[in-house]
Amino acid sequence: MERELTDVHCQGCGAILQSDNPKQVGYVPAKAKKQISCQRCFRIRHYNDIAPVTQDQDEYLRILQGIAKTDSLVVQVIDLFDLEGSWIPGIHRHIGQNQLLLLANKFDVFPKSVKWGRMKDWVREYAKDRGISPVDVIPISATKGERIAEAVEAIEHHRRGRDVYIVGASNVGKSTFLNRLIRDFSDLEEEITTSPYPGTTLDAIQIPLDDGESIYDTPGIMLNNRMTEQVHPKDLPSILPTAPINSHVYQLQQEQTLFFGGLARFDFLEGEKQPFITYMANQLYIHRTKLEKADLLYQEQKGKLLVPPTEEGALRPWKEHNFTIGGKGKQDLVISGLGWIRLRGDRARVRLYAPEGVQVLLRPAIV
Repeated sequence: MERELTDVHCQGCGAILQSDNPKQVGYVPAKAKKQISCQRCFRIRHYNDIAPVTQDQDEYLRILQGIAKTDSLVVQVIDLFDLEGSWIPGIHRHIGQNQLLLLANKFDVFPKSVKWGRMKDWVREYAKDRGISPVDVIPISATKGERIAEAVEAIEHHRRGRDVYIVGASNVGKSTFLNRLIRDFSDLEEEITTSPYPGTTLDAIQIPLDDGESIYDTPGIMLNNRMTEQVHPKDLPSILPTAPINSHVYQLQQEQTLFFGGLARFDFLEGEKQPFITYMANQLYIHRTKLEKADLLYQEQKGKLLVPPTEEGALRPWKEHNFTIGGKGKQDLVISGLGWIRLRGDRARVRLYAPEGVQVLLRPAIV
């Protein structure tokens, strides 16, 4: 007789466990009587078998909006490497009157010369411009376990005996952070499933606290304006930095081009010779060529010399973005989910191609 799994949730991804349909989320073979994780989580953990699923964005928003009806502390995990792309739009409306604590993940991938005080002010100002004043901003490295104790102390201080909801965009490190909590500060047997693929967590996961309250890990909100949402999962390691970024200085003449793999293209159209500094994952291949050769090079070398992408048709068609710069000091030309190019501020006319839907913007230079 098959066991009844209704309302039993996978401790890895939060999906309701079921033994009827192997093609649906939450599937557990009926004979696996003691299994508390679904087959998908098991395969991700043991075989790195990344299985994409169809995600209901409305359901994610329903979970997020339900937080406004609670009396809790909300902790938003953001990706410092891609703040603009990982910020949840309208977060101040979703959380109601609840306080917001920001955990700024991946501070460890920035060059050592970057001052955290300035970075913290930048994050606070960014949040303020979007209608919210966080109770604090804590830098962490979820992967390396740096400053986790400081984050735990801040959560405990600000929650004041209440539940805690962990929110964030997909792939910002929410579940990795929570696994640090589980590993170091609890006696739970099962960790939350993590993978490079967006949407690994499928429903809210409850982590009980000693005082009877809980921490809830919510599904990552899918924000489709990032490069990470378009590339194939096996190409993510090529664009996600895992070590301090080594900036690269390119002294360009006008009518020269930089290719960032086959993911994006930067053209210096007009201006005096000047430096352009790239801040992207160290493992991403950057190729310089003449503007007159760029179109042919892309046609012949996409997927060969210019990789990633390694999968044909993984990206949307490129969209052209044109900028005239100069007179505003140093600026960053940001490609959400991929990195940025620092512009010195000299007069110049530049053009950038990125997949349609990927956010491209100018901002005051961070570094």
